[in-house]
Amino acid sequence: MAAGIWAALSPRGGEAAFRPSSASLAEEASAALDRPSVEERDEVYDLVIRGGRVINPETKLDRTGLSVAVKDGTIALVTDQPLRGKKVIDAAGLVVAPGFIDNLSYDPNPLGVWNKIADGVTTNIAMHGGTSTPAKWYPYYERNRPPVHYGASFFYTQARNRFQLSRYATASAEQSAELAAQAEKALNDGALGISFSLEYVPGITSKEIMPLMKLARKYNVPVYFHGRYSDMEEPGTNFDTIRELVGYARASGAAVHIDHINSTGGTFSMKQSLGMVSEARSGGLDITSCVYPYDYWGTYLNSARFDNGWQDRFRISYRDLQIAGTNERLTAGTFRKYRKEGKLAVAYAIPEDDVVEALRAPYVMIGSDAILEPGFNNHPRASGTFARTIGLYVRDRKVISLTDAIAKLSLLPAKRLERQAPALKKKGRIARGMDADFVIFDYGEIRDMSTVEKPNLPSAGIRYVIVGGRIALDPQGLHKEVRAGKPIKSEFLRVPADYAVADWDGASTPLLDYRNAMYFDLEALRAHGYGYEWDEVSKTFALRPDASAGGGEIRVPKPAAGELMLERGCLLRWDGGQTEVLSVGDRTYVPLSLLQALGWKLNRDVGGEFAWTIRSA
Repeated sequence: MAAGIWAALSPRGGEAAFRPSSASLAEEASAALDRPSVEERDEVYDLVIRGGRVINPETKLDRTGLSVAVKDGTIALVTDQPLRGKKVIDAAGLVVAPGFIDNLSYDPNPLGVWNKIADGVTTNIAMHGGTSTPAKWYPYYERNRPPVHYGASFFYTQARNRFQLSRYATASAEQSAELAAQAEKALNDGALGISFSLEYVPGITSKEIMPLMKLARKYNVPVYFHGRYSDMEEPGTNFDTIRELVGYARASGAAVHIDHINSTGGTFSMKQSLGMVSEARSGGLDITSCVYPYDYWGTYLNSARFDNGWQDRFRISYRDLQIAGTNERLTAGTFRKYRKEGKLAVAYAIPEDDVVEALRAPYVMIGSDAILEPGFNNHPRASGTFARTIGLYVRDRKVISLTDAIAKLSLLPAKRLERQAPALKKKGRIARGMDADFVIFDYGEIRDMSTVEKPNLPSAGIRYVIVGGRIALDPQGLHKEVRAGKPIKSEFLRVPADYAVADWDGASTPLLDYRNAMYFDLEALRAHGYGYEWDEVSKTFALRPDASAGGGEIRVPKPAAGELMLERGCLLRWDGGQTEVLSVGDRTYVPLSLLQALGWKLNRDVGGEFAWTIRSA
């Protein structure tokens, strides 16, 4: 079947949910180029980026001399044909990439967001921290109008603090139940997931965590963890951290993200720690991680990380600590002084090989774990994470390819969160219909400039940053009047009280409308000559003709009003194609358009008793 037909059957209009299983990456990349009509070639677009090396990590497109057209904040065309624009950026000799997505950042404060822009970041998501009250958090930043898109997790530590528990105390059953209820409200108010910081609050136990893991599974959002241990000294090692987090994923079925594995969970044990994660993933668990491209971490000296024994745990001395924003190395005396003051220090305690190993893992993305705060008392990753990844680890050290790096900087963070945040399905890609968020840089010049002493220095080599089709950075500098950032929120659709029904060869079949596409219960196919098998590891149903199926009565339960309709990343495959499916409670729903691919005739029953009629070909 032609690729165009598969695209036409896509249940969400334009997304290639249906795709021939034999399609190669090269074919897909070539097909990513648009062939504009005469009218499209003659149109004058809001913005045209001309002549650049365009990289779309989703399709592996990497080609020089292309034009990208923008209209109304959306990508209208990606083509090798000449186009006209009201504004034209000459990108010859430059790389045109999707705007970078920092999913391990903090609140988009009005100072730090501009250093993010200067580092190529167009979406700043506070998944390490966040808020306990998104109903207040989102409106606050909407009023402040950041230049970057923004979102946040439900931050468990902040919510827990209302009970004035010490970091070593465990919440009671009543308190845990109240926190779980607050988390559920937060998700319905737009929170993108749930975040825990176990090392900083050691009193949090599985009794507190598991109710929220089950909640995350129910709502199909990931749980981000700063793990409990960051070293290889007993009691409590990196391996215990990984075992604990894998255990939560296995017990709940929820997705888990391991924060900055180079400083927590993998330091001094990266190959083995990644091996444990890879083994869990190969068993069907949804686990990802991130890394920041530095061989030193930073945190506050009064945190639990600097409890007694830190020298042995991190294999460093006082001299290996430096107060952020200064050139001062510590002594026993200044350590005691600054610990009382809660100063931020960096610790030269990460083996370079650990960073390299983490970067090479296909499921590890980039996250800064920082945003520049007033006072500049920050780790330099607040200003240089994204440029450093490309300049140092791609260009100079050739650890990973440029395409893979751009995927880790944009596409992978989008995919980690997009199942319940539809706005992210249009980010991290350069293709027709995607959001016009770009970073345009000189591959030979891009580099981080920020240092421990001067963490506010902006990155070099980034020529343009475009957010929602508006130019926030160009060779003249930052344009602080451009405030194109939009909120990134979770959205949950539920089964309505009244749903549509199809007449399928004389049988009444319930239909659910999900984002303008109709779905039906997979079990209904058993009455029409098909069977299927489920593979837990690949999260895939294999559909096959079954001569023994059909003829008998197949009972398909009616969908329950109020049930969540969720995209859990599961697929239905058959000989010739595949499609994504929906989870509705413990049921699986598949796109109605699948039946057309399998040979049925579909007719919309406008004004009749049924929404659709389905007849055998």
